[in-house]
Amino acid sequence: MGDRDESRRLMEIQRDALKEEHGVDVKAGGRIPKNARHPNNEKIAKLYEDAAEYEEELEAFEAELEILNDNALGDLVAKLNENNPEYEGDYADEIASGIVNAWTQLAEEKSDAQEQLELLKQTAFSDMVEKLNAIFPAYTGDFEAEVRAVLVKRWEFLVDIKKEHIAEERADMKLRGMKPDHIRKVYYNYHGVIV
Repeated sequence: MGDRDESRRLMEIQRDALKEEHGVDVKAGGRIPKNARHPNNEKIAKLYEDAAEYEEELEAFEAELEILNDNALGDLVAKLNENNPEYEGDYADEIASGIVNAWTQLAEEKSDAQEQLELLKQTAFSDMVEKLNAIFPAYTGDFEAEVRAVLVKRWEFLVDIKKEHIAEERADMKLRGMKPDHIRKVYYNYHGVIV
């Protein structure tokens, strides 16, 4: 009985190692076709490279939007960096520039937003809401809600753009007389991912 438990434990360790190394869940019964690395599949897989990149970016933007919706603005940059540690950009600067761009458009519509815009241009993202509240105490709106709305709108716009790019790539494949779902499957199988 002890040998059986030991061999079962060893098999589980091997299965976990395979799953970690190849991204394949052997227990789930998924397997990559033997001909996945065939030269013809390489040609087909190249057709889906742009769409796959857009899908990857879409997943990242959707994850960032979820983080934005689930966290306080003060924690936003830390949570984004924690979620995507290999990101080479600076979330704080990018978010601040997005807010400044949105406030620039707002300043064209409302005269009091011009003073707020000048303050935002000189302020780091982490201090924006606090400084706006401190310098404009008579303001009847909610700066935090407005900043969050600007950020949500920006991320939703990015998600929509990526979805549009994916749809364009798939439409292009259809125009060429190919089946986008098949090309997608070949692409992921060629790269060792089970779909």
